[in-house]
Amino acid sequence: MGRLFGTDGARGVANTELTCELSMQIGRAAAMVLTKNLNGKKPKVLIGLDTRASSQMLENAITAGLCSVGADVLKLGVVPTPAVAYLVKEYGYDAGIMISASHNPCEYNGIKIFQSNGYKLPDTLENEIEAIILDNAIEIPTPIGGGVGKAKRKADAINDYIEHLLSATNMSFKGYKIALDCANGSSSVSAEEVFTRLGAEIVVISDKPDGVNINKDCGSTHLENLQRVVVENGCDLGFAFDGDADRMLAVDHTGAVVDGDKCIAVCAKHMKQIGKLKKDTAVVTVMSNMGFFKFCEDNGIKCEKTNVGDRYVLENMVENGYSIGGEQSGHIIFLKYATTGDGQLSAIQLLAVVKDTGKTLKELADEMEVYPQVLINVRVSKFGKAQFKKDKEVRNAIKQVEEKLGDEGRILVRLSGTEPLIRVMLEGKDYEQIKELGESVASVIRERLV
Repeated sequence: MGRLFGTDGARGVANTELTCELSMQIGRAAAMVLTKNLNGKKPKVLIGLDTRASSQMLENAITAGLCSVGADVLKLGVVPTPAVAYLVKEYGYDAGIMISASHNPCEYNGIKIFQSNGYKLPDTLENEIEAIILDNAIEIPTPIGGGVGKAKRKADAINDYIEHLLSATNMSFKGYKIALDCANGSSSVSAEEVFTRLGAEIVVISDKPDGVNINKDCGSTHLENLQRVVVENGCDLGFAFDGDADRMLAVDHTGAVVDGDKCIAVCAKHMKQIGKLKKDTAVVTVMSNMGFFKFCEDNGIKCEKTNVGDRYVLENMVENGYSIGGEQSGHIIFLKYATTGDGQLSAIQLLAVVKDTGKTLKELADEMEVYPQVLINVRVSKFGKAQFKKDKEVRNAIKQVEEKLGDEGRILVRLSGTEPLIRVMLEGKDYEQIKELGESVASVIRERLV
């Protein structure tokens, strides 16, 4: 990846790493890159944000940067990331920016940029933005007087997005009792209304954001509360979103977690059965469980593997004409309706399969066997991240584990694109074995790269 952008935008601790100054620079550079072919037309950019304390601060900084080069800005307020992806195209804007650090703690924040077609920026455009900021690649204009941009707010934008979600199904979910965990994030402004209007009886938790409680012991990264609420309230199932609502994980009526792999498996199988799985193919990343690939093989579904990041999943889907793809973490893309992961849309589609089949989510999800998996996150220094691919001791440790696992498992060690972490993932038939082997690799990484 580049020097500013990771797998999902620019991200860092707000006000120390992702500063107002840098945010303003990103706004200026993004306007230049994304609107260079407008033939003198004043560029229009919309901005959405999540609920964390720093989001409005960064919104103001980005807005200043955009307006300083002549772009007009439409502020949407708190909305999910997929709302920005949908509305930038729906409103006919030249670009969309989402201020969010997704599932990360409140002290982090990030900047995700969308093109006019609703797709995230490809690496080439991100590199152009980085070159303007870091290398002074081009001279940035400084219009004066009426040449500067204007900014205005649209308080009801969320309503247009809600209508879009509702249009994705013609089903009523009356008779279903559903728990929703909004992660004290962006779905707090939409999820309750969406599922109530679809007829479901709902129980909502973590929908009272205060600026610092986003993702804190809640949402798709902390499912314990949702599991408890589902069981205690006799819910049919539950859905947990992350801070910007672009991912979803589910919980069945027993409180068992249904991750992204299982959600994709359930939906892909049903889509194939009703003739809506294009080319009988699902797209996932290298992080998907081995059990997912076995499930697909058993059900006549082909698989495409990409690098980690829903942007790469999407690129593959668009290029090859596939209809569903996503990540184990809960980013799921239904290309008929969205150009990015959409947690609430995914929940609607999964619930539709439950109703259409007449089965419980547990019955559907249990059809996919999950191979034991170990995931170890090792926090490393910037130097450690830079040296990761070069360090012979680390590479040797990984190779030794690969040889021990053979065809009975796998190891995947990669840099996080959003945090200062190296992720060590192992799968195999024997949990204790892969746990021991994973710790051995993590120990070498700690010795060499921390």
